[in-house]
Amino acid sequence: MALSSLTRRLGARIRPRMWPRVLDQGELLLGQRRIYILPTGPGLGFGALLLVLLIGSVNYNLGLGYALTFLALSCALVDMVLTWRNLAYLRLAPVRVADVFAGQEALFQLELRNTGARTRYAILVDVAGVADARHAVDVPAGASASVRLALASQRRGWLDAPRLTLATRFPLGLFRAWSYWYPDARALVYPFPEEGAPPLPAASNSDGEGAGHAGADDFAGVRPYQAGDPLRRLAWRQIARLDPADGGQLATKHFEGGAREELVLDLAALDPRLDLELRLSRLTRWVLEAESRALPYAVRLGADHLEAAGGDAHQAACLRALALYGRGETR
Repeated sequence: MALSSLTRRLGARIRPRMWPRVLDQGELLLGQRRIYILPTGPGLGFGALLLVLLIGSVNYNLGLGYALTFLALSCALVDMVLTWRNLAYLRLAPVRVADVFAGQEALFQLELRNTGARTRYAILVDVAGVADARHAVDVPAGASASVRLALASQRRGWLDAPRLTLATRFPLGLFRAWSYWYPDARALVYPFPEEGAPPLPAASNSDGEGAGHAGADDFAGVRPYQAGDPLRRLAWRQIARLDPADGGQLATKHFEGGAREELVLDLAALDPRLDLELRLSRLTRWVLEAESRALPYAVRLGADHLEAAGGDAHQAACLRALALYGRGETR
């Protein structure tokens, strides 16, 4: 018991020095210095069997025994080379990760690219620190294969991809070749939207159906469509006259006058006795609700102030600010 505990402690000290955590930027090529290879348990047993065969052949001067011993040894050496080549010179590339809300699973998608003329069989991908997270994949010659890893998110902020171990025992299982990969990929985790949150703060002169910075008193003309413009303000007559072959594009009605007061979602306006994470969760819920109702809204987080707007881009910017608030992390 004491010996196993000492072994674990020594392993915890040595492993970070042998394989430091350095993010692999962009695409990674598994060169010779990135691959390690050692005999497996069956491989050690096979080596012991070869030793017994060799000793018996020497003691009894068995010519066929020598032939069998060296034939089996040749097979083991060929297996070692093929096991190493099954992993060598693979190209590894991370794919962009979709943002999630806290408590959801972030889906990391990774690509294994095989530019060689041989199919790579039985590549095992293990996630460090996650039990039962092994993925087996074959990579055809001149093609690529994708591996999707689901990682649970616990808190808001950036969630880095875990350390991965790529290993193979193909073809005979006498040797295990492996390599470590620290993909430079991360997912942004938004605060979880509060369930049963209070209704949106009241905005004076707001009818709950708002859709822009200005009111709808005076028609001022038509302008090109911009991301975030409400669909109900599209100038359908002008759009119908435009020929796409002539570079036609969407157009939006523009109004002036009668501007309504913007909806401001201010962190400082919430009860300071509430937990910070709860207040951020409430603002997250309000951002989603305002966006679903096409209400222009602004978000204030201390010194950060996002001006009133709408649309997917504005919503993503607000959620990003909420996710990184107080983390001291770059946006």
